[in-house]
Amino acid sequence: MSPGTGRARVWRARPVRSPPAGRASDKGGAPAAGPSGTGASAEAPKIPVGAGPQKTYTVQQQPAAGSCRYRYEKGEPLEDPACTPGATSPAVTQATLASTICRKGGYTKGIRPPESVTGPEKRANTASYGYTGRLGDAEYDHLISLELGGDPNDARNLWVEPPDPGHRAGSGVNNRKDPVESKLHTAVCSGKVTLRAAQQAIVTDWTTALSRLGLG
Repeated sequence: MSPGTGRARVWRARPVRSPPAGRASDKGGAPAAGPSGTGASAEAPKIPVGAGPQKTYTVQQQPAAGSCRYRYEKGEPLEDPACTPGATSPAVTQATLASTICRKGGYTKGIRPPESVTGPEKRANTASYGYTGRLGDAEYDHLISLELGGDPNDARNLWVEPPDPGHRAGSGVNNRKDPVESKLHTAVCSGKVTLRAAQQAIVTDWTTALSRLGLG
């Protein structure tokens, strides 16, 4: 599905040849397992690739109202994989880490879509997921975060993430997914895990991503 279309494709798992042991693919393919088994499974579905950073972003069409369903793991909200399978940026690969997400001075600020784009998208996505809570308490979240090479404005990579259990209404956005993303970013940039493995762990289940990769 192209960015902005209202429905997401169902991506079937396809075996992918891994590069030699200890090396990660420079094209975003499934990497070989590292010393701690940090490679993505060959049986994992291929993550869609978006358009990447744009000079000008436009509001993307969201899934039809009521077509997406939240899942929950120990009370924590998870996305509907049919609506939000995730999408990666073609600009970020294992070979470009040093010049993109791992570069000094930061990377994400210069590629983030403006609120004039994400605001209307967020409101439309609340209808897609049937979210009825306070809009200010929910994050319009990149499933694969920008710091992990997620696409900035592909509708497949964005969803309205409800607040965590026990969140006080009206206190703003505060979720446990963000620290997970930060730890994965550190692990990718330090070479502990491959980019592909981190991305796959997030789209599989962000609540188990760290344990899945032996990071906590």
